[in-house]
Amino acid sequence: MSITVTDSNFSAEVLNASEPVLVDFWAEWCGPCKAMDPILDQLSGELAGRVKIAKLDVESNIGIVTQYNVRAMPTLMIFKNGQPVDIKVGAGQSRVQLVKWLESHAA
Repeated sequence: MSITVTDSNFSAEVLNASEPVLVDFWAEWCGPCKAMDPILDQLSGELAGRVKIAKLDVESNIGIVTQYNVRAMPTLMIFKNGQPVDIKVGAGQSRVQLVKWLESHAA
């Protein structure tokens, strides 16, 4: 199961994580975001211990959204060692493409 991150716990859960973290910047009103939820939840179990998957609601966490200049939903950003290292915008990736992308950054 993916974890929920907010402005207040982003540093602890994402920036200080020992493994790479995929942050899913999503919004309640975003249909493509909701369509990706089951895939990301499944992958969080499959890749546990190698990649952490976190969800951040852009509507209620404007500080992080502004800091990382997120402008479109969904935005998937991978963090390693406290830094963003890769980004995908939009829901155009298949499950296979997401797995391949995440495994390329896995610990």
